[in-house]
Amino acid sequence: KFPQLLSCSIEAKLKPTVQWLSDIGVGEAQLAKVIVTFPALLGYSLEGNLKPTVQALRDQGLGEAEVTRMLTTFPALLGYSPKRLANRMDVLAAQGRLA
Repeated sequence: KFPQLLSCSIEAKLKPTVQWLSDIGVGEAQLAKVIVTFPALLGYSLEGNLKPTVQALRDQGLGEAEVTRMLTTFPALLGYSPKRLANRMDVLAAQGRLA
């Protein structure tokens, strides 16, 4: 699913990403599911991609538990740009599917 994973540095890339996921509330069992479901996230930049995407969810008024639930339910959200994520959230809100 993500052959580039083989070229990622464990110390510089993989450990920090896994630690960050844990820090934002993704539990061990959930962490395995998130990585298996969306392994490409391990190749994303923490500062350039992952953190801004999670911040965009928070900026939509979601709490920590809601953000964690969304990421463990649909890990591909981590691949969305903040702008795309905001657009998707606006569509869901307009449809009444987002409280």
